[in-house]
Amino acid sequence: MRLPVDGAWATVREHLVERLTGAGPGTVESMFAAGLVVGADGRAVPPDAPYRPGMFVWFHRELPAEVPVPFPVRVVYRDEHIVVADKPHFLATTPRGTHIAQTALARLRHELGVPTLTAAHRLDRLTAGLVLFTVRPEERGAYQTLFRDRRVRKEYEAVAPYDPALALPRTVRSRIVKERGVPAAREVAGEPNAETRVEAAGHRAGLGRYRLVPATGQTHQLRVHLTALGVPILGDPLYPEVTAPVPPGDFRRPLQLLARRLAFTDPVTGVEHTFTSTRRLLAWTSYADWADGPGAEPAG
Repeated sequence: MRLPVDGAWATVREHLVERLTGAGPGTVESMFAAGLVVGADGRAVPPDAPYRPGMFVWFHRELPAEVPVPFPVRVVYRDEHIVVADKPHFLATTPRGTHIAQTALARLRHELGVPTLTAAHRLDRLTAGLVLFTVRPEERGAYQTLFRDRRVRKEYEAVAPYDPALALPRTVRSRIVKERGVPAAREVAGEPNAETRVEAAGHRAGLGRYRLVPATGQTHQLRVHLTALGVPILGDPLYPEVTAPVPPGDFRRPLQLLARRLAFTDPVTGVEHTFTSTRRLLAWTSYADWADGPGAEPAG
């Protein structure tokens, strides 16, 4: 870590305590006490070492214990520029909070031997489906710009209650806000910033299968919009109401939302790419297995 060139910290320890807030109380102090923070010469940095702008320090932070997600990440495409993966439910896309090693990015870096791999966008941890990763750091911005400029054609699939009175297809537009520290997003009055095309893809036994085509990418947009239509997605712990947190290791009743299709023109090679997930939503193929099963991900 390179210490910032501007700052009012008296010691290196003070800066690390402030910066590594997610490490937990006393963690940084323990690292210094054990000599685990070292300088450019390889010697341990004492906790009272004066703060020097631009100084480099090295350390390894112990990863918190994580419950393994027992489902594989499937690589559906790989070349020298990109990797497209089919992410399972319950696996975060990138390290965040308590999910570090158990993320699609960490797994793929290890399994493919590509330490420079980076996610061009993200899927919610509870959502399964296609994610685009970039291989070369110098090309990362070109692929991320595709998503920023809405030049990626995305299609999702969801299973939710069937309402015969719900007229489809329709385009849902609303203003969605997501406040830091609040689990669920909400719709508010104002200029719409979220747009989703909702189409019927079949129904049976009180369940509906929906094709969702988002024109924007607000947090939890698809989940919020289907809830607003009166058909919240099966397995959603946040909508329409926030329920008790799912215990670690409980992989039953996954959110029935899948990033089914991803299409774009490659900004580096010019190739027209179209990728389709091979995963299936279990509540649609076998509702009883989804509702009562042990959580094993279905084949296919």
